[in-house]
Amino acid sequence: MPRAESNQSSDLLQGTLDLLVLQTLALEPMHGWGVAQRIQQHSGEVLQVGQGSLYPALHRLEYKGWIKADWQSSENNRRAKFYSLTAAGRRRLATELKEWDRLSSAIALVLKAGEAKV
Repeated sequence: MPRAESNQSSDLLQGTLDLLVLQTLALEPMHGWGVAQRIQQHSGEVLQVGQGSLYPALHRLEYKGWIKADWQSSENNRRAKFYSLTAAGRRRLATELKEWDRLSSAIALVLKAGEAKV
């Protein structure tokens, strides 16, 4: 059954969320809710990352050693886990960005080749 257009615009390709989280944390350490908000803001309100996707991604990235978590006080004085990139995370981000450029260029080529048919 087809999904509503608004749902389609917020779906992420599998594997893309890790890249978005790493890129977001490259800016500054932040708590999970802040990561989700920053991704939404920087995507022009198109991408919305739910807790059911975000927190497993944060735990996975922490397990891989690409991010670390420290308990700190948030802007509203609540204790929250703040995530930041590790040196390994910065290296992984560079690798992921190169791969994203390669993949998105390949997709653009396929879409451009198909323009003549539309």
